[in-house]
Amino acid sequence: MKRDDGLAARFDAHRDHLRTVAYRILGSLSEAEDAVQEAWLRLMRVDANSINNLGGWLTTVVSRVCLDMLRARESRREELAGHQVSDQSPDPAPAGDPAQEALLADSVGRALLVVLDRLGPAERIAFVLHDMFAVPFDEIAPIVDRSTVTTKKLASRARQKVRGTPSVPGVELARQRHVIEAFLAASRAGDVDAVLAVLVPDVVRRADQAALPTGRATEVRGARAVAEEIVVFGRNAQFAEPALVNGVVGIVVAPRARLALVLTVTVEGERIAGYELVADPIRLQELDLAVLDR
Repeated sequence: MKRDDGLAARFDAHRDHLRTVAYRILGSLSEAEDAVQEAWLRLMRVDANSINNLGGWLTTVVSRVCLDMLRARESRREELAGHQVSDQSPDPAPAGDPAQEALLADSVGRALLVVLDRLGPAERIAFVLHDMFAVPFDEIAPIVDRSTVTTKKLASRARQKVRGTPSVPGVELARQRHVIEAFLAASRAGDVDAVLAVLVPDVVRRADQAALPTGRATEVRGARAVAEEIVVFGRNAQFAEPALVNGVVGIVVAPRARLALVLTVTVEGERIAGYELVADPIRLQELDLAVLDR
């Protein structure tokens, strides 16, 4: 297929935007790059001069490619249901540039990417395109093969899932978040004293066996023991972010924007009284996860 340098330049002017759209839909940098490349290949097969709005046309094409990829991903998950492997995510993210992917995940929000990953393919497309990129519903509808009215309902349903429903008043939610953010900051810094400052003396850490390396106890008691464990094993704190977990503030851990672990946390006053590491795939799926306002 002969390269048209003029067309390539026009495409490159939209590349960054297309990659951003694809990443927010897919949550995977390498998959987003694949979707953008597929859009380029499709552009080369048509008469570009007949396209009035190249940016809009490319966004539509990338979104359709992403929708197909989401549906394929969902099919793989269904095939793997009942055949989970305890030490491996059932849907591992493809390899890519870890540093660039980390920057993208942090810029979007790991909790948001985790929650988006729980939406149906059409819901995710409708929400991302409308709520994040202000694409009109009448332009989204043909992509998801729905009416405009139904597409609005898809986005509304997705929005409710993303925002969730807190089970405590706003003041209490803010207090929990403050404590958990202090805990995460101390964990990332590896600062034992700072971790101790946000733990009650008789704090209890519990965990699924699936969340632990071989040989670690499923239960640890006492602030000093828990804090020292965090300093040694808390490297994943860099991939952690507060989220709404079953209506209260908890923590999601999502390396490469894929959910690996959830911490359900009990906050008493200004300190943490206990938390549990949840990594079992069935238990993770049962948790109600939503996004806290950033």
